[in-house]
Amino acid sequence: MIWANFLHIYQPPTQKEIWVRRITDESYRKIFRGLLQIKEAKLSLNINGVLCELLEKYGGRDVLENIRELLRRGNIELTGSAKYHAFLPLLPENEIERQIVLNEETLKKYFGDYWKKSGFFSPEMAYSEKVARIASKLGYKWIIIDELGFPSGKIPARNKSYKIKNLPDFSVFFRERNLSFTILSAQVGTVPMVLRRLGERVEKNEYVVTAMDGETFGHHRPGLEKFLFDLMKEPSIQMVTVGDLPDLFPEKEEVEPLESTWAVTKKNLAEGNPFSRWNDEKNEIQQRQWRLTNLAVAAAKRSPENVEVRNLLDKALHSDQYWWASARPWWSLEMIERGAFELKEVILKSPTASPEEKKEAENLYKEIIYAGFEWQRSGYVDEITRQENEEIRGRLDEKEKFFITKEEYGQMIEILEDQTRLAAKNEEYHRAAMIKDRIRELREEVKKYYG
Repeated sequence: MIWANFLHIYQPPTQKEIWVRRITDESYRKIFRGLLQIKEAKLSLNINGVLCELLEKYGGRDVLENIRELLRRGNIELTGSAKYHAFLPLLPENEIERQIVLNEETLKKYFGDYWKKSGFFSPEMAYSEKVARIASKLGYKWIIIDELGFPSGKIPARNKSYKIKNLPDFSVFFRERNLSFTILSAQVGTVPMVLRRLGERVEKNEYVVTAMDGETFGHHRPGLEKFLFDLMKEPSIQMVTVGDLPDLFPEKEEVEPLESTWAVTKKNLAEGNPFSRWNDEKNEIQQRQWRLTNLAVAAAKRSPENVEVRNLLDKALHSDQYWWASARPWWSLEMIERGAFELKEVILKSPTASPEEKKEAENLYKEIIYAGFEWQRSGYVDEITRQENEEIRGRLDEKEKFFITKEEYGQMIEILEDQTRLAAKNEEYHRAAMIKDRIRELREEVKKYYG
């Protein structure tokens, strides 16, 4: 079996120093140091330009150097993306192109000639024909999206490649969402569990494409980085990069992918609302956020020579503000306020913005904040979050739990207990606490399913 694993690592431009340093220690540093010890390691990686700058600023220069060394050795490939993690399908074409080019310039700065243009990752795995067309125009050869973006509601074959209709020499690869979710949610913690789940696929001439946040390994799921390293060393699996797949599977089929994201559901597609986590027509906060966004984009467009305004807009377009306003299930009034403030500042500092536009920006900012407070006070956030969590649980097939035996649960707990002792020995007390929380979750699962 051939396996292409894709990791995405990112922090917003407004991320606090304490969190950049903590996530670097718990995840980034461990991942890339570990990969350097594995000769056969292969990985496709997206690191947005803004994270490169944050790592340099907050003590993570060694992480960048390790990534550069892995590139030199041919262990990893880097994809293109948007520098500030903008939600590309909902932006004008010139802003999309600008975000991509800014990202290229930053990757070139940190990785030199080892950065080679090949694949493209749209932040939030947000796909539209417009995004694919621009990426192709800029010289990219493939894009990775979610398998629910495959047309006609079918599952893509894993023994051929796919190219996008009307885009010559531009391929699309679909991540396997269930397998990716099984790993990132730590439903499996050892390679034998994964192999058993794959079953007879291991012996077939086909490929697996998984994609998830790199922060999963070590930060969100303490100890799971060991699973990643063991997977790289598994002799029954040939690890490759996504960019290797077109040559390994030369048979190609033309498709027209659906608009989608990593978080899209079948219900979203049926309702014609593929970007609902970031722009739901029923979400009054998100609607005001996008009105403010469009005002800011227009203001910056009228004064392209104004470097301050232009730079403010670039950073203000990060997708986090819209995501945290969804309450599905995540909610942060702090992130919502900060994003709205950044967009408002673009307009207030633009020399071409009219008094009416500045007043509208101030009003939208206030309306966003007031609505956020009202959602919290009224319990509306809790209601949406509860509904979303129920939907998520509903999508988990209970039978999936039982492919993990009681003994394997024990193995996972044992591995994590070793990690806890090591963390305590190294005085990494926060990490030890996080691992203990995961052990508690697993023990609760054992009790639930096996008594």
